[in-house]
Amino acid sequence: MTLKLKKGKALVARDNKVIGTGARVPYYPLVIKRGHGSIIEDVDGNEFIDFLASAGATNTGHCHPKVVKAIQDQAAELIHYTPAYMYNEPMIKLAEELVKITPGKFKKKVMFGMSGSDSNDGMIKIARAYTGRSKIISFVGAYHGSTYGSISLSALSLNMRRKIGPLLPDIYHINYPDCYRCSCGKKVASCNLECLDELKQKFTTYLPPEEVAAIIMEPIAGDGGIIIPPEKYTKALYALCKEHGILFAVDEVQQGFGRTGKWFAIENFGVDPDIMVLGKSIASGMPLSAVVAREEIIESVGPPAHLFTTIGNPVCCQAALATIDVIREEGLVEASKEKGEYLKAKFMKLKKKYPLIGDVRGLGLNLGIDLVKDPKTKERYQVACAKICYRCWEKGLLLTFFANNVLRVQPPLVITKEELDRAMVIIEEAIQEFLNGDIPDEVLETAKGW
Repeated sequence: MTLKLKKGKALVARDNKVIGTGARVPYYPLVIKRGHGSIIEDVDGNEFIDFLASAGATNTGHCHPKVVKAIQDQAAELIHYTPAYMYNEPMIKLAEELVKITPGKFKKKVMFGMSGSDSNDGMIKIARAYTGRSKIISFVGAYHGSTYGSISLSALSLNMRRKIGPLLPDIYHINYPDCYRCSCGKKVASCNLECLDELKQKFTTYLPPEEVAAIIMEPIAGDGGIIIPPEKYTKALYALCKEHGILFAVDEVQQGFGRTGKWFAIENFGVDPDIMVLGKSIASGMPLSAVVAREEIIESVGPPAHLFTTIGNPVCCQAALATIDVIREEGLVEASKEKGEYLKAKFMKLKKKYPLIGDVRGLGLNLGIDLVKDPKTKERYQVACAKICYRCWEKGLLLTFFANNVLRVQPPLVITKEELDRAMVIIEEAIQEFLNGDIPDEVLETAKGW
């Protein structure tokens, strides 16, 4: 496939003159014009299979007809009137739906936002208000967003933190349980959750548990590289929280709404969180987020602790209601599980052929392909990721990477098996061309990634 790039390159040059570099992670000069299902088209007419789903924001595919109609119909009636002072029915209906579909048989309430970032800030507010405690614990490798509160929770990239401090105080980080690169040097068969001892040690040395308001965890570490913790770890951490009166919060911004073969990723681990943070795919790409929590926790703050002029936008809420309908009507939760297993099996076959692939992990259409220089040392291979992703783009597949060396495989849940098969052919061709030295170093000037 030979890409036409004349219009795209001209637009990228214009972008570079007016858009701040801190607002983008670069991979390749792709200027998107339109999308449908799992296919996107750029301004030059090139088409690509989408393995990113707008960073996990378009689980129902691009421009799903039902979502588009919901947006158009609502926009023709009322674009917005701030719920900070008044009410609108779409926001109420969406909150009722979220209370139903999120796990936990206790009374819940909702607070809306515009991105996962601000809803993670909302989590901090209600956790501190409800418990009367100040400390929050997150994980190394976590990404929770770009507001000051969510950056403080995150521990993924120094570039997020350089020169902008001080950040929010009383935020602490522990290591995420990574069975492929176990920080304790254990094998899965001999694991006794030694990684949880790190937190227990902090509780007995300098971090009083009675001062900790909440622990926030990505049920699956997304930008950390699709790392799946052992179920027994999540349950043990939850039990430790309950022992010390600490709230257990989960960030479902990237993993929610069917991505993992369940409505929400935490449902794969058998615990019901006190607080959930939602975003991205909640409205098929429209700017919307939410905090869903036990009623008594949310009601611990009063107005105007977490209101914004444009929260609960009726256009976005109608898009979210249509999104939930599409996921139900088209069986996308089940489809994600089935197609994810199909795709994972294909990657496992590639792993046997290419030692470059150190690990294949994930649940549902949510896979991380860990590229290494040596399968024994597990040294990360960032150059391989960057070059392979760039070559995939040149061949008609939108593939990215994070955690320096992990291919990010998160296509829309509506993707067909035929599209998955075509994508896998492209990926294998790109791997072979990388190993043959056919991808020039010049692409590294553009394909930087996380």
